[in-house]
Amino acid sequence: METKILSSKPIHSRTKRSFSFRLRKQIIPHVVLILLGLVFLFPFIWLILTSLKSETEIFAMPPTIFPSHPQWKNYVDALTSMPFLLYIKNTLVLVAINIIGQLFSAPLIAYSIAKINWKGRNIVFALVIATIILPPQVTMIPVYIIFSQLGWVNTYLPLTIGSFLGTAFNIFLCRQFLLGIPNEYSDAARVDGAGEFRIYWNIMYPLLKPALATVSIFTFEAVWHDFLSPLIYLNDQSLWTISLGLQGFLSQHDTQWELLMAAATMFTIPSVLVFFFGQKYFLQAGTSLTQFK
Repeated sequence: METKILSSKPIHSRTKRSFSFRLRKQIIPHVVLILLGLVFLFPFIWLILTSLKSETEIFAMPPTIFPSHPQWKNYVDALTSMPFLLYIKNTLVLVAINIIGQLFSAPLIAYSIAKINWKGRNIVFALVIATIILPPQVTMIPVYIIFSQLGWVNTYLPLTIGSFLGTAFNIFLCRQFLLGIPNEYSDAARVDGAGEFRIYWNIMYPLLKPALATVSIFTFEAVWHDFLSPLIYLNDQSLWTISLGLQGFLSQHDTQWELLMAAATMFTIPSVLVFFFGQKYFLQAGTSLTQFK
């Protein structure tokens, strides 16, 4: 009996230390992160709940959290109060064109800088990175004059043509990811007689999938939320994007908060879903950003 008691003490001690370790390293950090997540998620939850309330419930004192009778018709009224589907279609067209342009230009430029040894490539890369610190407001007027002289105002060209020339951040992201791919792949292909374009298209481009997915997500978020550029270049209401349409809806229904919340919810949900389902690609491509060379 005494032997059993003595042998149980080390087991109990190890169990206690194991639980203490899990409490400090796993349970407490997860609880803190969940609470912080709820804090940051609360405005979005409040937005959805408010969109389902009646006007009386929104201004009720004391305020209510959950709607007593969810008003799903708020979404129907928001959809029918403006050409919402037209604005969605226009925005998705711009999103698709810009994503195609970025997936064409950014990895191609990044490959030439990362994997082809040519004189002055580091200087060119430094100049590309330097454009990140240049505020778009500085070039807004001269760029508008150029597009106006070309007759592109009130068309989608000013909002899409730049994506086919690459953007500094996407080039930087693809370049960093390419630096993590061993040169043995391209060297072996060159020995077999493959040209640079074939190496890029058949070997490097498929390996860039995490970075390309991240570029697509960033491009979607940028175009979906872009308000200033469509405001400058699009005069015809039939060409408006969802951000412009939502602003026009706000000016017409500034006192109907339930409809505003419903429209804002429909505007926000797509970007939240895209970010939620694409977060694993951020983790894969994010490691390349820490390897700045």
